[in-house]
Amino acid sequence: MIFGLVTSSPRGDLSLQQSLELANVYLDYAEKTRDSVIAKVLCHDAEVSLFQAKKGAKHAEDKALQQGIGVAYIGLGKLLDKQRLSKEAKAIYKKAEKLG
Repeated sequence: MIFGLVTSSPRGDLSLQQSLELANVYLDYAEKTRDSVIAKVLCHDAEVSLFQAKKGAKHAEDKALQQGIGVAYIGLGKLLDKQRLSKEAKAIYKKAEKLG
């Protein structure tokens, strides 16, 4: 380790747009990896970032951001379906529907 200590994630410092972008990065890498365990971890991290973005987007009333979050949730659902996690995928699709 470079610093000798593990520091906490600065995820809370991200803007809503940055949280969405981070989720999309996770989804992109999850789709590209051939390792199913890594893909699941990346999907989980994407869901956490999307939750952060969605939570803030409710108050921001930014339609473009809400649409982007919905699209990312659909992408996450597709990845979960690929991993044969249909129950989890259905829950994610419901979140996407709620966003419109």
